[in-house]
Parts: sequence; structure tokens; C-alpha cells
Amino acid sequence: MRLPILTLTAIATLFVAADASAQTYDPRYPVCMHVYSLGGRGGGGEFFDCSFTSIPQCQATASGRSASCDLNPYYAFDEPPPPPRKRHKKPQH
Repeated sequence: MRLPILTLTAIATLFVAADASAQTYDPRYPVCMHVYSLGGRGGGGEFFDCSFTSIPQCQATASGRSASCDLNPYYAFDEPPPPPRKRHKKPQH
């Protein structure tokens, strides 16, 4: 009985200790804004906003903020765009 309890405790400890950070880059957009914040009581932090189609667009949004704009390392620049989807018309009765 003691072995299953110790095993479950060890597994639970591993899950708690594992770093659970999510992916911060959106691979659908070529440019990311890296925002730095000093924060108050909760401390500082930083995050990525990967919702920009160009560096100038990102820079306009980052203007006046503690942020920088960079190319998204997870965007597939060399990959050809997907073909447009064909819409099927519903038959009219």
C-alpha cells in the first residue's frame, strides 16, 4: 500500500515542478511585438503580441511603450501561401 502512495506522490511532484509555459508566438503572423513591463506589486513581466503583418504596423503600435518589434521566428516565410478555399454554393430550391 505504501508503494502506490509514494509513486503517486512522486508523479504529482514532477507535474507541479514542470515548467508549464505556453507558446508565446503565433505562427500565423510574420511580426511580433515584445512588450516589457515593470509592474507594481506583482512584479515585472513581459509578453509577445504576434498579431502584426509588418514591422511598420508593429512599430506604430509600440510607439510610446516599452516594446520592440521583431520578426516571428516561427512564421514560415519560405512556405507558399495556402490555396484559396473554394466555396460551394448551396442549391436553390
